[in-house]
Amino acid sequence: MSFKIAIIGAGSVGFTKKLFTDILCVPEFRDIEFALTDLSEHNLGMIKAILDKVVEANGLPTRVTATTDRRKALEGARYIISCVRVGGLEAYADDIRIPLKYGIDQCVGDTICAGGILYGQRNIPVILDFCKDIREVAATGAKFLNYANPMAMNTWAAIEYGKVDTVGLCHGVQHGAEQIAEVLGAKSRHELDYVCSGINHQTWFIDLRLNGRKIGKDELVAAFEAHPIYSQQEKLRIDVLKRFGVYSTESNGHLSEYLPWYRKRPDEITRWIDMSDWIHGETGGYLRYSTETRNWFETEYPQFLEAASKPIDPAKRSNEHASHILEALETNRVYRGHFNVRNDGVIANLPQDAIIESPGFVDRFGINMAAGITLPEACAATCISSINVQRMSVHAAVSGDIDLLKLAVLHDPLVGAVSTPEEVWQMVDEMVVAQAQWLPQYAHAVPAAKERLSKSAVKTREWTGAARRNVRSIEELRAEKAALKQAG
Repeated sequence: MSFKIAIIGAGSVGFTKKLFTDILCVPEFRDIEFALTDLSEHNLGMIKAILDKVVEANGLPTRVTATTDRRKALEGARYIISCVRVGGLEAYADDIRIPLKYGIDQCVGDTICAGGILYGQRNIPVILDFCKDIREVAATGAKFLNYANPMAMNTWAAIEYGKVDTVGLCHGVQHGAEQIAEVLGAKSRHELDYVCSGINHQTWFIDLRLNGRKIGKDELVAAFEAHPIYSQQEKLRIDVLKRFGVYSTESNGHLSEYLPWYRKRPDEITRWIDMSDWIHGETGGYLRYSTETRNWFETEYPQFLEAASKPIDPAKRSNEHASHILEALETNRVYRGHFNVRNDGVIANLPQDAIIESPGFVDRFGINMAAGITLPEACAATCISSINVQRMSVHAAVSGDIDLLKLAVLHDPLVGAVSTPEEVWQMVDEMVVAQAQWLPQYAHAVPAAKERLSKSAVKTREWTGAARRNVRSIEELRAEKAALKQAG
């Protein structure tokens, strides 16, 4: 087979390499073309050198090109994969720092909550630019695979306003299933069959079967509480499992910021999180991790380049959906996964226009969702709260309506549990002013926002959060890795 895949945001080096090697695990895909594009020539150069090394080491005819000209990369592409972070770590730091001044403590801040909503405001205009290029220069019927967060908002905008065939992809379901299989003592993740449904990062394991035997709430609670590691790392998720009756796909830290109950007071935050790793609830944890990862990659690049000379091992193909979807569409080998698409009746008790994440099957006819699912009422209620925030956020991002943006933030579950309307209005003004260079749709609103900020009497505080850690140096990371290697 010979076709073209374009990867936008290919400077996300580690993830791009994973997608690349996964796709080349499909024997029929040896002769395809990868067109890499990114704003950073430096990052493009690094990833192209790595992928060229992979191609050379494996004796493949695969072609790899790299350009900062996005339209050129998209010309004739059958598949377009996006993994962009608009504003990079600079804007992301404001997503965490500014809400902290108003008492809003986020672990990740890339889905909803104040940080996730502003992240969406930066991404959506760019996503719509991608869609315009796809419509104009990509192959007829090209499919857009969005990996970028906020997943639901980006996918919603691409479908409703971009008018492009889009699917959103995430790995939260797979990771949650691996945990469940482990606590239940499964010898392989393939022994666990499950139906997981909801919205991205708020998806729920509504049916679990181990070797055909149905697993109930009590058995699952007991299994998690008996696990020596997860019983400490996932305290909040276990509490939600006890109360809702079903397990959430998302990590302890992520889930904590989508709900109004666990991060509303500093003492509550420390009660429910675990500091063994960032993902379990650390304040600004993913920002710290991302910063360290970038610094580590820049410094240790020669080692990454050397590792690229190893043969591709199909047995190590990851569970990221992209390669499996492409294989199913092109070869008709059926793939079952969980995909982010417009609801349109798939989940009966969620809004029709929402972007849901639910099971589907892929073959040469496309992605076919399993319809007729009804979520438990508590799960649906939690999802609907977020969906309402997502809808307003998308419409605000497209229209540049700063009042609608403030209403979206006001209705966020955690923001509403912590902040007053006056605080929300000022916080949004402050975030829009700070991120103005990435928010062209709000350019008309920035002068008035600055004027309001100059006269505001709303008090803020300089707060690093309830559980903040400093970014570790390269030397500290090396020492930690060496210690882990020695211990292992």
